[in-house]
Amino acid sequence: MKVSLKPIKPKRISDQVFDQLRELIFRGELKAGEQIMPERELAEALNVSRISVRDAIKKLVVMGLLEQRQGQGTFVRSPDAKSQNPLAILMETQNASLEDLLEVRMGLECYPASLAAERASASDIQFLEKSIEEMRSEVQSGRLGTEADVSFHMAIAYATKNPLQVYIMKNFFDFLFVGIKENLSYLYKVPGNIETILEQHQKIFQAIRSHDPAQSFDAMKEHIHFVLNFFRSFNIKKV
Repeated sequence: MKVSLKPIKPKRISDQVFDQLRELIFRGELKAGEQIMPERELAEALNVSRISVRDAIKKLVVMGLLEQRQGQGTFVRSPDAKSQNPLAILMETQNASLEDLLEVRMGLECYPASLAAERASASDIQFLEKSIEEMRSEVQSGRLGTEADVSFHMAIAYATKNPLQVYIMKNFFDFLFVGIKENLSYLYKVPGNIETILEQHQKIFQAIRSHDPAQSFDAMKEHIHFVLNFFRSFNIKKV
């Protein structure tokens, strides 16, 4: 049987730069509003040409992950919940509620948590642990720790080793944590909720670190149920 095969092409340098910068943004290592290194410094740090860096940055700008400000530099773009995000558009056209959104999290996060337990590498475990430490530090400083929370859930997505899961979760959490930030603040106004959330994240982390798929699934389910039941009890519907 004769088959048509295509020669394997080496990955372009600019694509490798793009992949590395995109991962830093998705993981939350480069945070919204943060300025990235100038082209020259990036090229030196990555040991590549400035042209390769420029091409990668252009691609990230087109994707909406970076923005270039004249005379200032290049910055990680702050997600806008009401424009460009496909989930935000869908929510508006379907008149979906906050409960609808949280119910979707059951499917988007429980099974992937079990996959993460099966596939997580040592570096994935380190990212998860770092995110929890950042959350705890933020909370102790009187803040909500929202960005660290996002990084934790994105680290789980990366640990699944499924690129579609990473892309979907990035769009999901950009919308969830920016578009309904006002509603999320209700969750933290009740004494003890922040500590409960931290404990739940720690439980998820321990299950993944132990490579226990069933326990990871259950821990994530418990966490999402807690948030969902809170909003149901307060009858908070608006997104």
